[in-house]
Formats: sequence, C-alpha cells, structure tokens
Amino acid sequence: MRRMNPMWMKLAGLCVAGTTMALTLAPGRAEACGGTFCDGGVPGPMPVDQTGENVIFVMGGAENEVHIQISIDPDTNADKFAWMIPLAAVPEFSVGSQPLFDQVLGGTVPLYGLQNTFEDCGNNGGSFSDSASSPDPSGNDSNGGSTGGDESDGEGGPDVLLQEQVGAFEVVVLQDTELEPIKLWLENNNYNWDPNAGPILQQYLDEGNVIAALKLTTGAGLEDVHPITLTYPSGETCFPLRLTRIAAVEDMDIRVFVLANDRAAPTNYRHVLVNPLKIDWLQFAANYKEVITNAVDAMMADGRAFVTEYAGTSAAVQTFGIYSTAWKESAYVGLDPALVVQTLNQQGLGFCEVEFSCSWGHPLVYGLLLEYLPPPNGIEPATFYADLGTYADQIDLDKWDDGAGFSAALLSRIIEPGMHAVDLLETWPYLTRMYTTISPSEMMEDPIFHLNPDLADVDQLRTAVNYNLCNGDSVATLPDGREVYVPGSSSWPVIPNENWWEEEVQTIALKGAPMTIVNNTMAISKVVTEWNLSHGWPRAPGDGDTDSPPTTSDTSGDTAGSSGPVESDTQGPPLDAESGCACNSSGPSPLGLGLAGLGLLGLRRRRRA
Repeated sequence: MRRMNPMWMKLAGLCVAGTTMALTLAPGRAEACGGTFCDGGVPGPMPVDQTGENVIFVMGGAENEVHIQISIDPDTNADKFAWMIPLAAVPEFSVGSQPLFDQVLGGTVPLYGLQNTFEDCGNNGGSFSDSASSPDPSGNDSNGGSTGGDESDGEGGPDVLLQEQVGAFEVVVLQDTELEPIKLWLENNNYNWDPNAGPILQQYLDEGNVIAALKLTTGAGLEDVHPITLTYPSGETCFPLRLTRIAAVEDMDIRVFVLANDRAAPTNYRHVLVNPLKIDWLQFAANYKEVITNAVDAMMADGRAFVTEYAGTSAAVQTFGIYSTAWKESAYVGLDPALVVQTLNQQGLGFCEVEFSCSWGHPLVYGLLLEYLPPPNGIEPATFYADLGTYADQIDLDKWDDGAGFSAALLSRIIEPGMHAVDLLETWPYLTRMYTTISPSEMMEDPIFHLNPDLADVDQLRTAVNYNLCNGDSVATLPDGREVYVPGSSSWPVIPNENWWEEEVQTIALKGAPMTIVNNTMAISKVVTEWNLSHGWPRAPGDGDTDSPPTTSDTSGDTAGSSGPVESDTQGPPLDAESGCACNSSGPSPLGLGLAGLGLLGLRRRRRA
C-alpha cells in the first residue's frame, strides 16, 4: 500500500486570492577542460527530499482553485480521519488528482549536480570532458450532493449550508456564530472532534467564516484517499496557519505551487535567497532542509519566509499518468467482471499477469476494485486480480452490479480529475514552487501570495564543478561563479566566520524587482576569499599549475550572485501578528480556508524521492 503523509491533517488552513508563477529549466554550462581532464563516472544531479505538505493554487481566471493533497499514515484508522476547514464562503468541492501532485513534484524538484574535473598531473596523455546531465525526476522517469441553504439541524442547531459526498469523502458546511452548536452537530453525525481546535475555530467564526468538515465515507479505506479541489471566487491566495498550531511539529515542511500567467511571491512573508556556500555540494545538498530552515529563521526573516525552488514554464510537468485518452469508463458497463482487469490492462490502468503481482496505473484503481469487485473470502487480492478467470464463479455479482457503479466511480474519481488537471497545465503557462519550514510558535500569521510579472525565472538544476587538484584537495566552483577551496576533497568545508545561512532577505511587491532588506553577499564573499587565500588559492604565478578550474554559467536562479550591497539596516514592512487571510485582505473578500486535522494519532510523514 502507498504510504501517505498527514498533509492537511496538520496544515490548518488556506485563504485564497489569485496569483501564479512561471518556471524555466536551464541546465548549467560546463566549460571545456583545457589543461585538465574530467571524470565521466560521477552520478548525475540528485533531487532534494520532498517530504512535506503540498498545495496547488490556480489563479488568474474567473474563479480560483486550490488543490489539497490529503495523506494519511497507513497505520491510522480511516474511521478516525477528519478535517475541520474554516471558509469565508461555500466553495464547490470536487475530486482532485494525485498524479497531478506526483508529476508537479517530480517535474520541479530542485536538482543539485556535481561535475568532477581533474587537474592534469602529468599521468595522462590527453584530456576529455563530460558534462553531467539531469535525470528525469518525474519517473517518466459527478458527485451527488445537496445544498441546504439556511436549513438547520433541529432547534438550536447550526445552519447546514452544504452536505454532499465528494469521491471518498462526506462533506458538510455549517454556519453559526458560536462553536458549541457546530461541535454538537459534528459529534452527533460521527465526525471526530479535537478540543484543541475549539478556541481557534471560534476566532474564525468571529471573523464571519463558516466551518466545513470532511470525513471518509463508510467503508472507505486509505487506498481511497484522494486530493480535494475547492473552486471559489476570490482576489488573492492565502494560506492560514493559525489552526495548524494544534497539530504541527517543529520545522514542518510546507510547499506551495501556483499555476498562473506569471510568477508568484509571498505578500506578507519575507522571501529569502539562501547562501549557496552552506549547501553540501559534495553530497548533492543532503543538508538542504537544514539550510532552508536556518535561512528562513534568520534575522529579518524571523521564521516567516519562503524560498523559491522553481519558477518557470509549467511544461516542465509531464502529463504522462495524469490522464490518457485510452481511459474509457463506458467499457465497463455490462462487461463480464472476469474481464475487468484485462480491460484495465488494455487501457493502461492496470498491469497484471497470471503468477505475477499487479500494479496499477492510477493510485485509486485498487480502491475501486476492492469496492466493486472484492476478492472472495480467503483469497488474497493480488492473487484474485492477477487471475480473475480462475475465480469467475466466485465473483460477487451483486457488488459488481453490471459495472455501472464502477464505471461512474472511474469517471468521477480518475478520468474527470485527470482531464481537468491536464487542462490546467495546458492553460496556465507558468508554475511557481515555494518552500518553507515553520514551527508552531511561528504560525501567528496566514501567508498570502500574489503575482508579480517582473520577477525572473528560477532554474530547477543547480550544478557545481569540483576541480580535483594533484595534492588531493579540490576547488568547487558554484553556479554563481564563486570558488571554494575544499581541503581533502572529501567533505564540504566549514569556513570560519562564515555564519550566514541567508544571502538575502527580501520583500516583493506586486510589480518591480524585490526590495532587499538584508544583503550578506559582500561579507560572505570576503570570508570565502580569505579562506581560499589561506589555502594558497588562487595559486601565485609560477607556483605549479596555474590553470583555473572549469566554470559554470549562473544557473542559480534566485540564489544571490557574487556582488551586491553589504547587509542593510533598512527594514521593510512589519510582519503583523495574529492576522488572518479572511480579514486583512484588500479588494474582494477572499475565501478563507483553514484546515485543522482531527484524529491525529499515529500520523507520520512519507519520504518522497
């Protein structure tokens, strides 16, 4: 079974207004080796760890969308899974696409590469060159419902504004000025309740929000869990974090994607450029989260800041596996159930053979089979689905019901969400990927995002060149052109007095270039220059081989360059405390979405490659 992390069980909320970013991939250029030779046996660029909570905003159209990835630990009792979501208005709920998240994550993950080159020590008769190449990180490498208007659930109960089934979830939206009637309604209808959420939810009610609650339908299991999409009118994108405090861990990973016409940026949070000298380039950025965490916690970032991991074309995201024209729900209506897996195989939704285990072309296929074509008692699902013909006389025909239910579920949970996801990628040309780590004590303000058409792209690939010297040391040339002497050539050096995790801290307006409020570039460059000189680099004229290491072009995107002002004492706009997205936005009233997870025991995160 697929391991899933407790995405929105911890991530308490999001308010939304319209913004988007653009991303471009431009691999680094490796210069010719000259008097050196290069090692072609090094591994290619490595993706950073993608553990964390993910949300995709789509902004710029008549209505905005938010796609929320829902993940639960497989050891968790599905009956104990529930959400609480403060909303400024009632959105339209629909099934989201897990393959969309998979491909967006894979297509934009930061890649850290290292190209090894070697000084000519007189032991080789010639030279050769090899440029590391980037792997393909992506691995390719109609729901029924009812609206209640002002209906209330009996005397003294809250107004039930919406009650429907969305895929594998039961959804209800409740309205009241006090929390107690909402709490009683949810408990009476078998929704889990976390008492720690009460005081914060009351704050959202005081601000005029309604409360949505979601739980898995009766009989649904973890294999049925899918993302949820909310569509709403709004003017900005906001990510309320106040509710998150009740279930958050220290340095919780949050990753925000924005599909739009332009690049997105944080409005009321800082934007940080990390110090690339802190990255362990020799280990392909194995310390990446440590660097980001310290950078966003730096002075003037104050734990409320984002870094931009990618900004460029949305074409970086492959659509393979999200949707295929071969997926036809009509093929299952009236189909002999013994031929279901064979038909799934033909459509690319299943890969099963007799005496071999099955795999599925979409994460929800297995759950649909368990629901509509369950294995007989005593027979393992893998055995049953790999050889349906052998067990044809034991198939539960009442469950299959001529395939109508399976066909409808395939359409609403797999085909339609996939078609819509591909349409989004083809409609919106720009994708922004932002990342931060944040702790409960820092979740005092809901981050808001906006678009800025004047911001530059941020590349996915960052490549350093490691020039191995004859004495066993090396010199690493970073993507921004700065050189770092590496004694012993085996571990990334800790440079004395080089204490800055952040190169720049910025604020970003709706237009124009970022405003720098802290710039450590000159101080960092001074320290690394002194470090290099203390190790005899660059070499003095006549002191052995005077060749310089190969260089790379600057592919660092939002990584600061090698020049800039010294640290500034200029302070940008203050960071307001305890502000929420539903009450502090200008323009149209945004839809505030705060997601608080209930039933959190046993939840943990899955690591993504």
